[in-house]
Amino acid sequence: MTNHNENIFPVFHEIHGRTEKETLLKQRSKVIWLTGLSGSGKTTIAKHLEEILFGKGFLTQILDGDNIRSGINNNLGFSDADRFENIRRIAEVSKLFVNCGVITINCFISPTEEMRDLARKIIGSDDFIEIYVNAPLRVCEERDVKGLYSKARRGEIKEFTGISSPFETPENIDIEIRTDLLTIEESVKQVLDMILPRIIC
Repeated sequence: MTNHNENIFPVFHEIHGRTEKETLLKQRSKVIWLTGLSGSGKTTIAKHLEEILFGKGFLTQILDGDNIRSGINNNLGFSDADRFENIRRIAEVSKLFVNCGVITINCFISPTEEMRDLARKIIGSDDFIEIYVNAPLRVCEERDVKGLYSKARRGEIKEFTGISSPFETPENIDIEIRTDLLTIEESVKQVLDMILPRIIC
């Protein structure tokens, strides 16, 4: 059997490196990984956070579950294997952004500790900031702006996290944001206060 890896020759050593690009952008690149149930507030926090960081002169990129699944991962379903592959690809893409000096804000349910650990391993623990965006299932269902919980309750969506598929409480987080207790402004401020010292050159 042919080993295709024998025919791969990376040229990372021949191109401009991360340090040079961070110096150019005047920032330190990190991956801010927002995990939590659908409707917990991940994307809302990410959009507000990006707006503030952009205003402060930081270059960012948001990777969101729906956007990724409509593009690079549009061939994946929601089986355990496909969910792992979804997270693996996202982590690899995020690592590329980190190496370009870009601050990446990721919004993914990433429901199991194993998935989140996989992402952390690929990206590197020093560059991985895990934020648990936490709201009770009841609150997430009340928000339900996409109507997904209603469909899951009716059995129209299979393997839906929080209803027919479990969400494991994160164990290795940098910060937990209780969006049922905080305003969006308070939530974003907590995230900002925590990450700013880690992204400022």
